[in-house]
Amino acid sequence: MTAKLPNRLHHTAYVTKDLEATRHFYEDILGFPLVATWCEQEELFGKQRTYCHCFFGLGDGSALAFFQFAHDDDQAQFGPEIPSSPFIHIALNVDKETQDELEKRIKDNNLEATYVLEHGYCRSVYVVDPNGMIVEFTHDAPHVEQINEMRKKDAHSELKRWLAGDHTPNNDVRPSTLEAA
Repeated sequence: MTAKLPNRLHHTAYVTKDLEATRHFYEDILGFPLVATWCEQEELFGKQRTYCHCFFGLGDGSALAFFQFAHDDDQAQFGPEIPSSPFIHIALNVDKETQDELEKRIKDNNLEATYVLEHGYCRSVYVVDPNGMIVEFTHDAPHVEQINEMRKKDAHSELKRWLAGDHTPNNDVRPSTLEAA
């Protein structure tokens, strides 16, 4: 029996200390429209909380969402301290034209992409938002369907191999790997 899966991401949520700086970054620089602002007050986790929740739309109808609390003690309890690690980030799928446009917007606003990686299965551009969160814009390789099918077939055996202690890389589609062959 195949498990029912969600049909798309609805939103992913984070906490920010500065909704206006966050709005400026996502809406004015990156072009993600502000599609909803919910000002809320309700009993949460044993206390009355007052907060604002803003949603920035993505092309598939999903959103990036950010909370800001009215009271400093709530803000301190819930964030937004995002660990400074390149492995904690949100990755958004884009086509080549959109990736190029986003890179241009980032540069035109005197921001720098933190780095660009050619994974082989995709090309990724990373930038840090005003909250310290890394946002990745990833464009899949033209033959990504074949790559995905290959990885789907060996996903379990590769995980088992890794967990058993064999940490040999299996990314044979990365450009440096292909050039060395």
